[in-house]
Order: sequence, then structure tokens, then C-alpha cells
Amino acid sequence: MNAAHPLKADLLLVIVTLIAAAGWVFSKEALAGLPPLLFIGLRFTLAGMVLAIVVGRDWKVLSTPQLKACARVGCVMSVAMVFWVLGLNSATHLGEGAFINSLAFILVPLLVRVLFGEKQPFFTWIALPVAIVGLACLTLKGQVSMEESQLLFLVAALLFALHICLITRLSGKVPVLPLSSIQLLMVGSFSLLGSLLFESWPPQVEAAILWWLLVSALVATALRFWLQIYAQGLTSASHAALILTLEPVFTALLAALWFGERMALIQLVGCSLVFLAMLISRVPALMLALRHR
Repeated sequence: MNAAHPLKADLLLVIVTLIAAAGWVFSKEALAGLPPLLFIGLRFTLAGMVLAIVVGRDWKVLSTPQLKACARVGCVMSVAMVFWVLGLNSATHLGEGAFINSLAFILVPLLVRVLFGEKQPFFTWIALPVAIVGLACLTLKGQVSMEESQLLFLVAALLFALHICLITRLSGKVPVLPLSSIQLLMVGSFSLLGSLLFESWPPQVEAAILWWLLVSALVATALRFWLQIYAQGLTSASHAALILTLEPVFTALLAALWFGERMALIQLVGCSLVFLAMLISRVPALMLALRHR
């Protein structure tokens, strides 16, 4: 890695995080005219096809066991995305939803411990109660139960955490671009099938909605995945993970600018605690990243 790469990687990863945050806004706009499963199915099918073209002949290097492993991971991602888009469809506050969804980063080490018996850093256990208090501030707000969208985002976060665990264990065993393309196509196919079975499709779709669909597919999904894969190849995984944790912060800022969203004090406290928990859980990664600078 030459000296220019760390700065280049940082800049690209910040751009990736901004694109991911903008994807929340793009998706919410598209959902104004499309059923949720139809939207996510079209979005990921288009993005998967674009990445498949980029992959080209690399498809031939995948063995049958590798394809099966990709399919298993793709199934988990498909279910996670369904919960996410259903949560987004009913959400009234994107920033809040983004912070709940980001709990996946904190849940990953817990799942690794439970599923694979791997010991986790001490900071993981410090981050957990902070995250729980933050989640309570975000979701309860004087109520005795969670809102539908909040519950959907929380289930999605758990599934995304499981997905990250499985992806990590595949790291180095399957080429990244083919793996990403298969996952996107599986999410698209799974969601389109669900839409055919359970949703009513609109007789026509406005041009503005199609525009948001295309931007979501080509920019917030295909371009984002490609840039993220490229940027992560220029830096350490721990350093990349630290920058990517900024996604909920950028999402909240964009939602405030685009939709005029505002947070009550209790919501701001909840978001701050969730973000603090993410930073605490990343202390070992931060130390490793600083050591490599």
C-alpha cells in the first residue's frame, strides 16, 4: 500500500457513506409511488445486473460450493432487506430509523460469540448497555411499546448483523464482486416473488418515481457497492468499518435537510447514545487503525 492510498481510501469511504445515507432518501421518495417489495425487488435486480456485467468472466471462477455459500448468505440478506424496506415504508422519521438499523454493528460481536463461540473484546460488553439505553430513548419515548417501523428496523438490524457474521466467514474464500452480485440478484428475485404474491401493483408509475428508482438502483446500490469494495481494498477492514459507522449520522442530516425532520431531545439523546455505543465497540478497531497509519 503506497502513501497515497490511505487518504484516497478515506475519501472514497466517506463518499460511500454519504451515498448509503442518500439511499435512505432516494428509497423513501420512490416508495411514495411503488409498493415496498416491488421497489426493493426492482432496485436490487437492476443493481445486481449492473454488477454482474462488471464481474464478467469472473463468474467462471466460482465453484459449486462457493455458489451455494453465496446463496445462503443471499437468503439472509434478502429477508433483512424485506424487513428494512417495510420499516422504511411505514417510518415517519428516517434519522431515527437509521440509528436503530445501525445497531447491527453492535450486535455482530454478540452473534459471533453466541453462534461461533469466539471471545469478544471487553469494549463490546461496555457498548451493549449504552446501546440498550439509546434504543430505549429512541423507541419508547414515554410509550409502553415500540412503533411498527421501529420494530421492523430492529429485526432488520439483527438480520444484517447475522449477514455480516456470515460474510466475514466467507472473506477470502469467495471473490467479492461475484459474491456481491449474487446477493443483490437474490434480494431482487426474492422481493419480486414476494411482491407478485402479496402486493397490488400500480397501473402506472410517474416519471419522478422511476427516476428515484433508477438513482436508488444505480447510485445507492450498484455504485455504492463497487466503490466500497474498491476502497476497502486500499485500507484495513477495521479502518473502513470506523468510517462506515457514520452512515446514520449522515442519514439524519440529509433527512433534516430534505424532509425537514427534527428530533426531540429524547431522540437526540438516543441517537447520541447509539452512536457512542458504536464508537465504544470499535475501540479495538480504532487502535488497530491508528497503529497502521
